[in-house]
Amino acid sequence: MPQYTQEQFNQIFEKLPDELQEAIFSVETADAIYNARLSQGVTDERGNRVAELTGQVLMGILLPEDFQKTLEKEVGLKKDAAANIARDITRFVFFPVKESLRQLHNITEAANSAAPQVKKAAPAAAAFAQEAPSPATPKKEDTYRESFE
Repeated sequence: MPQYTQEQFNQIFEKLPDELQEAIFSVETADAIYNARLSQGVTDERGNRVAELTGQVLMGILLPEDFQKTLEKEVGLKKDAAANIARDITRFVFFPVKESLRQLHNITEAANSAAPQVKKAAPAAAAFAQEAPSPATPKKEDTYRESFE
C-alpha cells in the first residue's frame, strides 16, 4: 500500500462526503473499533493500526473487501482474530455508511480506470452483501394497527 503524507490525507478527507467525515471522527466509530479489538485481545499498539486501517477504508484508500486480509498482513493478526474484528467493524462502522462507501469506491474505480497500472477498485457492495440481513417482514396481518377514523 502506498504511503501517504499528512497533507495527502487532508486533501482526501476534504473531498469526502460529510457522512464519511463524521464517521471517521465519531465516538461511535472509536467505540466500535475499541470493542472489536478488545474482544480479540488486541490491547497493544496493534490496536492503533486497526484504527488507522479502518480510517483508510472510510477514506476510500483501502477497499472494504481487503480489510480482513490487510489486518492479517499488516497488523499481524491471526486469521480468526482478523475475521472477527473485520466482521464487527464492518457491521458497526462500515455498514451504517455503506451507500457513501459504495459511491466513493465507484468514483475511485472511474478515476483509476484511466491509469492502467493502478489496480481498479471493486465496488464496495461485496463487503456488505453478507453483513446486512434484510429486515424481517411480518407474514401475517398486523393486529396492533388502529384505524385513523
